[in-house]
Amino acid sequence: MVNERVAVITGSAQGLGKGIAEKLSKEGFKVVISDVNEEALSSTLSEFKEKGYNVFAKAADVTKIEDHDALIEAAVEEYGKIDAYINNAGVEGVVEKIEDITEKDIDFVLDVNVKGVFYGIQAAAKQLKKQGKGGTIINAASIAGHEGFDFLAAYSASKFAVRGLTQVASKEFAKDNITVNAYCPGIAATGMWERLDEKFMDVIGTKKGEALEQYSSSISLGRTQEPTDVANLVAFLASEDAGYITGQAIITDGGMLYR
Repeated sequence: MVNERVAVITGSAQGLGKGIAEKLSKEGFKVVISDVNEEALSSTLSEFKEKGYNVFAKAADVTKIEDHDALIEAAVEEYGKIDAYINNAGVEGVVEKIEDITEKDIDFVLDVNVKGVFYGIQAAAKQLKKQGKGGTIINAASIAGHEGFDFLAAYSASKFAVRGLTQVASKEFAKDNITVNAYCPGIAATGMWERLDEKFMDVIGTKKGEALEQYSSSISLGRTQEPTDVANLVAFLASEDAGYITGQAIITDGGMLYR
């Protein structure tokens, strides 16, 4: 059977989001990639087109609800509908002691990681209800949404909030056959962790690479994760096979947290 599902993915020009977009494309999804970084978005679009993927791109700032609406409108204009809306965009924010985190630091992380997901849920639910055939909303949480990590207070708070939003939305939209779940990555050697490693150097005095090594040393499977490790889970959640799963925040970390 031909896969006719349409997925929209925020923050998908690079990192884990790009991996998710590629996995879904390989699975036959029609994919709308989006990112605030227009240069990276253009580059990823060209790369995916060369690989023959059925993909469309539109820039969006997830902190603006009107950008979510415009993104969905463009997706519907291009493909006629949406089936999965993946709130992947996120930032790590500052690495700092709680007493030294500024209002500006807090606002930046919460605006992207919490409001960005909140607005995405609202926009996607509106469209899925309009279509009347159900669908799925998938949010980026983190292992830091299951356990608070020292010096990552704003980030951890934002990811705990995403878990809460996921549960509430799953209850409210169940009657519309809309499932809402979250994926919780662990430690991936992507640009985000490269930045975190440098920030830990300033706060706790580690040398380059040490923070990443220390955190990843507790992974039972003995390696940091690749974008495909996360993408495989998201692809399942975006498929019809996951239609009876909702309200969950599923950990994919190679065996770090055991919940």
